[in-house]
Amino acid sequence: QVQLVESGGGLVQAGGSLRLSCVASGRTFSDMNHGWFRQSPKKARDFVAAISWNGAPTYYSDSVKGRFTVSRDNAKNTLYLQLNNLEPGHTAKYYCAARYKSFTSTDYGLTRNYDYWGQGTQVTVSS
Repeated sequence: QVQLVESGGGLVQAGGSLRLSCVASGRTFSDMNHGWFRQSPKKARDFVAAISWNGAPTYYSDSVKGRFTVSRDNAKNTLYLQLNNLEPGHTAKYYCAARYKSFTSTDYGLTRNYDYWGQGTQVTVSS
């Protein structure tokens, strides 16, 4: 089993930044590929970013490209998501997810392709 625990969310003003963390336990973190997703009330869970087990390649949704950065520290069993220049539209609960299977060029953004999920951390951006 894999346990994922997110942290780092909070309330921030528009234009501000946050860094989300996701600490993993239970299996070898560096064997797994990871993603970040977000979900607003009454909406589907959407892909944000993904990163392969060794840090590359990375993938981003078009809406966050150039604004958010995904990274990982395998020595600390931790996944990160740096959120810059936040807007109210970024308000959501952010989830990290993990899978053993390597990414293909098309499957990294689908929730059904991930085996493990954290409980999420809330990000709220005020205008």
